[in-house]
Amino acid sequence: MNVSSSTLSLTVADVDASRAFLCTHLGYEVAMADDGFVSLTRGDAAVDVVLLRGGTDVLPPEQRDQQAAGLILALTVTDLAAEEARLRAAGAPITMPLREEPWGERLFQMTDPNGVVVQLVEWAAAADPTGNDESTAMVVITPSTDHVTISPNATMAGLAAPSRGSTELSTWTVTMDAGATGPEHSISREQVWTVTAGALEVTCRGRTEKIAAGQTLILPPGRLRRIHAPEQAEVHVSMPADGVASVPGTEGTRELPWAR
Repeated sequence: MNVSSSTLSLTVADVDASRAFLCTHLGYEVAMADDGFVSLTRGDAAVDVVLLRGGTDVLPPEQRDQQAAGLILALTVTDLAAEEARLRAAGAPITMPLREEPWGERLFQMTDPNGVVVQLVEWAAAADPTGNDESTAMVVITPSTDHVTISPNATMAGLAAPSRGSTELSTWTVTMDAGATGPEHSISREQVWTVTAGALEVTCRGRTEKIAAGQTLILPPGRLRRIHAPEQAEVHVSMPADGVASVPGTEGTRELPWAR
């Protein structure tokens, strides 16, 4: 048997909703379309997807009322952390945050409007049995715009992170314009902030400290803090790689995409 291509056919209630999801967030393009039917492709190694509206008479009678359920559309990608950051920024419905399994699989999941689960996957390099495992070698990281996150109050540029070669620590730079103030929040792990230009005013537990260029601030875990830039500031931050943020008045925690 010689397989020339692969197609996943999904029966859904709303073809247009799944088409918009796959085209907007995952780069699929419409190859063919008709009433209650659309064929999608990416032009690379990703599986083609056909969407059929439930009840259509092109299906055998016993299949017409079945809906896509209990399956996962899994796509292997490169730079998984950057993809998660991009999709979060685009408002994609991420229903399982980025995680790494003990067997070396890194993944996160989204769920489309019809309940179709899409999983993006990246595999960690297997250990070299000769002992020359590249994961134990030195790693040089070059800053890239792919790892930059811009918020209303600051710009974070990721440096070391598990997705970029580190195993225990994440580091990044923060740039804040003069007058910018971040929201009150806490971080689950200790952070070390070194101001490299300008100055910051940091309020934690009712105490405010001004940190000038050349000074370093150690922020304890789990304490609410608010960060203000009285002048334009640049900072280098480090923390254990599994740290997450909490914001008063909101449920759950938030990952820091530039640190993953």
